[in-house]
Amino acid sequence: MECHIDYHPPANLLEGRVVLVTGAGAGIGRAAARSFAEHGATLVLVGRTLAKLEAVYDEIEAAGGPQPAIFPLNFEGATLKEYRDLAKTLEREFGRLDGLLHNAGLLGELTPFAHYDPELWERVMQVNVTGPVWMTQALLPLLEASRDASVVLTSSSVGRKGRARWGAYSVSKFATEGFMQVLADELEPTSSVRVNTLNPGATRTAMRQGAYPDEDPATLRTPLDIMPTYLWLMGPASRGHTGQAFDAQPPKGVSPGTA
Repeated sequence: MECHIDYHPPANLLEGRVVLVTGAGAGIGRAAARSFAEHGATLVLVGRTLAKLEAVYDEIEAAGGPQPAIFPLNFEGATLKEYRDLAKTLEREFGRLDGLLHNAGLLGELTPFAHYDPELWERVMQVNVTGPVWMTQALLPLLEASRDASVVLTSSSVGRKGRARWGAYSVSKFATEGFMQVLADELEPTSSVRVNTLNPGATRTAMRQGAYPDEDPATLRTPLDIMPTYLWLMGPASRGHTGQAFDAQPPKGVSPGTA
């Protein structure tokens, strides 16, 4: 099988599919939404800033993609009712959900645990873990109504091996990996829904700049550069792969074709 990092998707890869992307207003979420639409998907754009979602909506329409839907939502303050209202809206409009990319995230601060602010810790866990978990629960019936649904949760290298000073962000990504494994194991025997995590790697985003302010962004891959793996996971080529932790970039020193 062709390496997913160097995947070359057909133009109609996601034609007829309904895909929800959180954090769709900027960075990787924006690139993913545009890429999914470019390959035929109808997008549900979820994020906290309406103006940014509207800009992505306009970009998708200008490029000739299917008309997206917009659902403003901030994981920091979202309620169970909002997740259920989202599910009801999608059920009414589409009847199913074929893809779910949990991309929204909060970095918090890089500081020794002894000095970590408890209130910020709770905010990071809410945005990165608790919100996505309950949104997924609300959307699960719609995912199971699809013949070929894919759930992709955004992870990180520090969610697979803890590193000093990464605090709540690192812990939240370990939780993301655990949630993926539990849900995938539950669904695999009886459902066609596949659930995986994806580590974007070092990418030119605002979050990366916040974590590494002295780094030259020009040395990093852009969100568009790492889209092959996102498309592979969201499309039919990844059928049969569930409960796995993927990377969108090869290890340092390894070319994409050999990853």
